[in-house]
Amino acid sequence: MGALLLLRPPGHPLVLPALRTRGRGLALDPAVASGIVGAYGGAVYLSQILGAWLGDRLVSPRDMVLYGAVVITAGHLVLAFAPGLAGLGTGLVCIVLGTGALKTNITSIVGFVLDGDERYRDVGFSYFYMAINIGAVVGPLTTGLAQNELGFHYGFGLAAIGMCAALIQYAASMKQLPERARTVNNPLPANRRPLLALAFLASSAAIGAAVTTGLLHAENLSTVVTFASLAAAAAYFLTMTRTSAVSRDERRRILGYLPLFLASGVYFGFLFQKFTAISILITERIDLTIGDWKFPVAWITTVSPLAAVLVTPLIARTWNRLGERQPGTVAKVGIGLAQIGCAYLFLLVIAEATGEADIPLFLILLFMVLAGSSEVFVGPMGLSLATRIGPEKFRSQMVGLNFLTLALGSSLAGLLGQLFTKIGNSAYFTVTAVCGIGIGLALLAARRPVGRLLESGLER
Repeated sequence: MGALLLLRPPGHPLVLPALRTRGRGLALDPAVASGIVGAYGGAVYLSQILGAWLGDRLVSPRDMVLYGAVVITAGHLVLAFAPGLAGLGTGLVCIVLGTGALKTNITSIVGFVLDGDERYRDVGFSYFYMAINIGAVVGPLTTGLAQNELGFHYGFGLAAIGMCAALIQYAASMKQLPERARTVNNPLPANRRPLLALAFLASSAAIGAAVTTGLLHAENLSTVVTFASLAAAAAYFLTMTRTSAVSRDERRRILGYLPLFLASGVYFGFLFQKFTAISILITERIDLTIGDWKFPVAWITTVSPLAAVLVTPLIARTWNRLGERQPGTVAKVGIGLAQIGCAYLFLLVIAEATGEADIPLFLILLFMVLAGSSEVFVGPMGLSLATRIGPEKFRSQMVGLNFLTLALGSSLAGLLGQLFTKIGNSAYFTVTAVCGIGIGLALLAARRPVGRLLESGLER
């Protein structure tokens, strides 16, 4: 499983440049490209709801991870060899479906491994999240260089090689996983499986018809995915709070998770702007030329997860030393939101100071450090909390619900990227800074009542 822990939703650093760059790319309008990237990222996480459900009801988490890795590998091979927008679209759809099968189920498996001492769960998931971010660093460094020097197909081809290596490693070691990883938690009755197949076919036909008639198009993809993410989240919250299979204490914990879900969605919307609004800012206002060489755009976005990787051991060690005295999950998420808000405040100062002139490269890199290092306060905490407070009958699906914060955030980043193309830089960064800091402070103020709901019926 080790190599697959290095996976992050793939393709992000290369997708927007592939859509926008002239010559080797598709040269789409910035707003359209930003919408597609946001919708792609949102769909990657939205599909994980289906993956979580399948891992709970139909296929064991261990096998879902294997199948997902195979489909992701196929997607990168398509991106490496198939030309044009059709090839890009087909490859991204494969990555969306494969990541949906893989991500929630591999997170559930990590939760199985960490079952036992709850004091170290946040620490364990911090290191798990660090492994994911290592992949987010190594991937763009290598694929971004290949794209910069040789072209996008070579960059995607290198990603396919990495996926093949991870797939081989996982297949060779999957027998060592805990018994719970090989078990379907809540098997779907055989007489309901034809209904599932019919629902899948009907959904596929509806999406195909929407694309064919023009109802679903590039400009509104992010909006559609945002509403789909909110609808899926609402359905999950209603299902888990109204079913008789969920106890009173479990229901209270789910309600306590609601404000964290919304706040985390906004947080990831701000963080994932590095793939939309900030990428547009980089291509339009940053001089990437160093002598005769052009600094790869993908390398700039790599600084964000690299900062998270470097700060994770320090933060995890701090939580470990503090033990019972460490801040609660609500406070940690509030700190992360306030920090990323401050990062956008820093960007506002830069925009005001430079006016219409080019922004120095090192200032954008510093912004990426400030924004990226905040992720350690939000991402690992959500994963840890979902595996801890999830109802017994909905454990994997609770992890899927947590990943909907990423779906919401990614599609929100697409909408924000489109907004970025329509208003001034200073006004845009003012709004993001105020929202980030304000929501973070509100969470810190509400940490005690929300924390009591999250701890209902749990032993610390």
